[in-house]
Amino acid sequence: MKFLDEAKVYVRSGDGGAGCVAFRREKFIEFGGPNGGDGGRGGDVWVECVEGLNTLIDYRYQQHFKARKGEHGMGSNRHGANGADVVLKVPAGTQILAVDGEHLIADMTEVGQRVRLAKGGNGGFGNAYFTTSTNRAPKHANPGLEGTEQWIWLRLKLIADAGLVGLPNAGKSTFLATVTSAKPKIADYPFTTLHPGLGVVRSDAREFVLADIPGLIEGAHEGVGLGDKFLAHVERCRVLLHLVDATCEHAGKAYKTIRRELEAYGEDLAGKPEIVALSKADAIDADTLKEQVARLKRAAKRKPLVLSSASGQGVPEALRALQGEMDAAAEAERVPEPAWQP
Repeated sequence: MKFLDEAKVYVRSGDGGAGCVAFRREKFIEFGGPNGGDGGRGGDVWVECVEGLNTLIDYRYQQHFKARKGEHGMGSNRHGANGADVVLKVPAGTQILAVDGEHLIADMTEVGQRVRLAKGGNGGFGNAYFTTSTNRAPKHANPGLEGTEQWIWLRLKLIADAGLVGLPNAGKSTFLATVTSAKPKIADYPFTTLHPGLGVVRSDAREFVLADIPGLIEGAHEGVGLGDKFLAHVERCRVLLHLVDATCEHAGKAYKTIRRELEAYGEDLAGKPEIVALSKADAIDADTLKEQVARLKRAAKRKPLVLSSASGQGVPEALRALQGEMDAAAEAERVPEPAWQP
């Protein structure tokens, strides 16, 4: 299955059915009177957040969604059938945006959440509705109201507790494969990861979701490389694990490159809690490792973790550090209960 995190979709609700003009015609009934029924209501267009989805790939092959029209009213006071609704199923984390791509219509963050995007038109009244004491035989009925239509954007921002960021070939996919059951593509060339990956980490009898964000390079906020299109998936992460390749030329410069891209993107990414780690520690000698740790410490202004996904060195410590930052972030988000007043 290909990963798709953005789709443009056309939605239209159903038109209401027209009311009916009819009169009762039966043997031995001289003045039957009007009995035209009302038209049925047009179907609505809904969007629903469901389990089991993590991409918008379904909306690559179908972009138009139209609800059914309401049936017209009929004689003998028969009401037209209501039109069937249309439901767009999306994964958790999907945002519904207006066609301009800026106005937020809805943010689908919880499974079971439903939002009506387009309301169906009301059915028209039949001539039986207009009967009065002075107009005993009305000969008019209402047409049904038209439905509404609009183009919308579906934009997915993966919901993960922690996110992996770093330059290409920093070891993010290898780390994800080591600590989760995910099976991302791993190779020794840049941009092996072209789409974000998700995995569930089980550590110390706890679980959390970890996202692997495709590698950034200098100038990503201007569209260089893969650009910054995948940084939207980092927005919902509580904490970032910044991996720096120990085999690169200068660990400090590599760290600062990613930090500049996070700051240029905005959306408070640069202010998120961050764990800094030097990866691939088993691939260099002790002296080079010591020098790279010193460079990274000066750049990040904190002591980095040293780990190797291949050998398992430092991996449990990194997971515990992530859990600690997530607990702190959750505590900060918790709204204090008001003090009881006698």
